Amino acid sequence: MRHLFMRLHLLERRLFKWINGSLHNPFLNFWLFYLTHLGGATSAIGINMLVWALSPQPWRTTGLQALVSLTISHIPVAIAKKLYPRMRPYLALPGTNTFRNPLKDHSFPSGHTTAIFASTVPYMAAFPALTVILLPLACIVGFSRIYLGLHYPSDVVAGAVIGTGAAAGTIALWF
Repeated sequence: MRHLFMRLHLLERRLFKWINGSLHNPFLNFWLFYLTHLGGATSAIGINMLVWALSPQPWRTTGLQALVSLTISHIPVAIAKKLYPRMRPYLALPGTNTFRNPLKDHSFPSGHTTAIFASTVPYMAAFPALTVILLPLACIVGFSRIYLGLHYPSDVVAGAVIGTGAAAGTIALWF
């Protein structure tokens, strides 16, 4: 079992270095630096609050579901960051590309990825036609976290699972 874990760890580092190193170019540097903020607290909370406050039904309900999902999703994120204090890749791996003011808290799981999935899944469930826009956007935010040197691929996958699970649970239990 330990041998399998070590092989997966090496594979993950190799994937991280390929995304963070080999793919770097000015076009992606610009776009991913800005798109990553869609998973940040200001954007995720702000956009969903505007939809909830200013939109007609059924958008209003969906905006509220996204806000509830976003709130619930960050409970397991906070717990996991305390239980599994994983150092961010740019701090652990020499030569990692990163940008100004990188985060310094723990890496696992990705809070930005959790937030974007928790926020977008309710809209995808309520309005399936939006999936062709929202799913790639959520995946780009997750990808950007690796590209910017802030998370390992497993951090991003865990964030996507937590965000999606929180959203699915919120929708399923909605009164």
